[in-house]
Amino acid sequence: MDKISDMGKTYIPLEERTGRRPPVFFTRDLSEKGLEKILKRIRYALNGKIAIKVQTGEPHNPPPIPPSWVKYLMAADLPQATIVTTDPYCEGEGYSDRKGREARRIQGWTFSPVEIMDSEGAAALPLKGGKWFSEMSVGKSLLNYNSMLVLTNFKYPSTGGFRGANQSVGLDCADRKIGHALIHTAPDADESSETTGPELIEKITESAKAAADFFRGHIGYINVMKNHPASCPSEGPNTATPTPDSGILGSLDILAIDQACIDLIWNRSPNERSSLIENLDRHHGLRQLSYMKELGMGHDSYELIDIDHEDDILTPPLAAQG
Repeated sequence: MDKISDMGKTYIPLEERTGRRPPVFFTRDLSEKGLEKILKRIRYALNGKIAIKVQTGEPHNPPPIPPSWVKYLMAADLPQATIVTTDPYCEGEGYSDRKGREARRIQGWTFSPVEIMDSEGAAALPLKGGKWFSEMSVGKSLLNYNSMLVLTNFKYPSTGGFRGANQSVGLDCADRKIGHALIHTAPDADESSETTGPELIEKITESAKAAADFFRGHIGYINVMKNHPASCPSEGPNTATPTPDSGILGSLDILAIDQACIDLIWNRSPNERSSLIENLDRHHGLRQLSYMKELGMGHDSYELIDIDHEDDILTPPLAAQG
């Protein structure tokens, strides 16, 4: 199997990794019922006041995860939870509060209030072990919650290599004015100077660590691997590389779940994976995984649990076959 280099790292197959193997649950059922089945495996970690972190999308792109799925999930299992997000940093139709509300209405997020975590300002969370930050600025109301469920449509934007649980937490919990400025601009640079490459990835990852550490084990991650090419509006519509339909994954380990998604991509047929791996290489995508490991955020080794077949242990090649 081909390997690529990234910040001095190479892709290492699952069977060659060592360390603890937390469970990553997997279903091929790409539906609201599949989403619920995955949630039930990690639901025990969510208690108290629960936030559901979603990507609400842009008005003229399809929603990353169908609102109807989230509506079903909340009615069945999380009736008291609150949908939360922050308005996007990238310039576009979702940028202002007014346009953000209209975008969510068009997308179908009308069945439940959506709390914009930075609408009342920001709060600083401490960050241990960071290279770039000692604290991160997040939406102020994040501090009002005891637990968080992070729903992410795993996809390939043009920067960062891929968007999974790590980017979802790192970008969508940071407040738009302060947190995103810290992530996206270099120290002492003007606002037009954008951080890119490995530095951007490391800053996003440190932001994710600050939020994950705040919840202290009461944060769960669900990645939906469903074809969805929509990207940040500043890059133009549908600029991301489409992710092959694979299934839904869930875990309490942020590194394990993103690593499992990459492993599923890596074990697709050569024709299916070639452009995706090229994108990872070009945008230093594997640095997300290696930096999460350096920061002690989780484990790159895991057990892939096939909940469709009596909890059999799957290998990535078998799961990638469908």
